This record gives sequence, C-alpha cells and structure tokens, in this order.
Amino acid sequence: MGKPPNSRKVVAISQARMTSTRLPGKVLMPAAGRPLLAHHLERLSRAPGLDAVVLATTVNAADDPVVECAQGLGVTVFRGDELDVLGRFAGAAALAEADLVVRVTADCPLIDPILVGRLIAAFQDSQPLDYLSIDSNRYPRGLDAEIFPRRLLDEAAENATEPAEREHVTPYLYCRPDRFRLGTALAPDLPLEPDLEGQRWCVDEPADYELVRRLLETLLPANPAFGWQDCCKTLQDHPDWVDINRSVRQKSLH
Repeated sequence: MGKPPNSRKVVAISQARMTSTRLPGKVLMPAAGRPLLAHHLERLSRAPGLDAVVLATTVNAADDPVVECAQGLGVTVFRGDELDVLGRFAGAAALAEADLVVRVTADCPLIDPILVGRLIAAFQDSQPLDYLSIDSNRYPRGLDAEIFPRRLLDEAAENATEPAEREHVTPYLYCRPDRFRLGTALAPDLPLEPDLEGQRWCVDEPADYELVRRLLETLLPANPAFGWQDCCKTLQDHPDWVDINRSVRQKSLH
C-alpha cells in the first residue's frame, strides 16, 4: 500500500567509521555471529514509519569494510568528510531525498525500532515542531535518536561554523530554542528500576562491548525482535552484568 499523497519521506541516517579513538573498529566487532553494525542497521530498518535507512561514513579507505557491511544488507551508503559529520548527514539526506531525518549513531546496536517509531509518530503528531529527541537521561544510553526536517539540516550545514556543530550535527538546532521549535524529549512511561538507572548500552569502550555482546547473545536466540525492556529484564536476571561497564558510566558523568 503506497504512502498517502503529500506525505513526507522519513529517512534514518546513521553515522559510522572505523577510526574511533577509544575503540577502533568497534562497529564491526562481532556479537551473536554478526558485526555490531549489522545488528544496528537491521534493527533500525524495522522502525515503524521509516521509508529508508542510509549509512553516512567517510571517504577514507579504512571505512571500506563499513561500506561493504552496509551494502551487503541492502543499505544505501553516503561517503563524505571524516571531520564534517554535519556535511555528511546533509549529503546523505540529499542522496535519499529525505523530507524528515532521523539521526542515530552506529555504536548503538541495541537500538529499539519500536521506540524509534514512537519518536517518528510523536514528531508527526505534534506539528509544528522543528526538533524532537529520545531522552537519553531517562532511557538507557544507546537508544538515542533525533528527528528534524531536512530543510533545517540543510540550513545547519550551510550556516554552522562552530566545530562542535559540525561534529555533533544537531547542536545548531537544539542550542537555539529561541529560534527553533523544540519538543519535549520522549521519556519512559514509568521510571526505570533504581538499579537500572543510568544504564549505558552504546559501545565506546571494551567494557561497553562486553555488556552489549552478552545482551545480544542472550536475547537474540529466543527473541530476534527483542526490545529495550527485554534488555532491562535480562539485566535484572543477571545483576552482576550491571557492573561490567559501571566504571565507564561513572567516568562519563564527569
């Protein structure tokens, strides 16, 4: 069934590169028989309301394996400047002819497609908005996503001058509440259990990888469509796992 007339094309763009400072090559590290990037892209592609997924990586030869992984999954790839991530996103959005852009990062292999779908629906149901995100202070880190119109991404790419704006893509929007209409970040319906607050499921350091690997290898065989609540239940069943990357979580708070 086709999309309604005048509906807007929603494209998720994820960024990935092999030259991560803290954990080089992290996006292609294995878990449950596949690279983390494959888990991320496959889960992301199941988000309700998405029309396409694009991977934005660099022109560096070191990222050729990233391109091969994504293309092997049928995901379109855009390659651009390593340091100008904002420019990369703008190029990827233009390539995909996006109207609305969902921004995520590939170091989040546990990203929840249902939660991303909720973000898309909330943005479209709450017009007029210019920017909406998932609350990474209330949800575990690693479920993060943002949504905004491509026209504002193009504006940011043309006008942003601060290095942080070029590197982190969206500060040009969310740091200007007087200019752009910012929605209230999506939060869980119920507070997390106290022992699960501040959880970190993105992969930046070896301890993060160890935790995410265990979650994937535990959950996938029984339920390939598992969600973030299933991760929480697994951690409650294995309370010692909560300590695996505790030191990384504490360090990130300082």
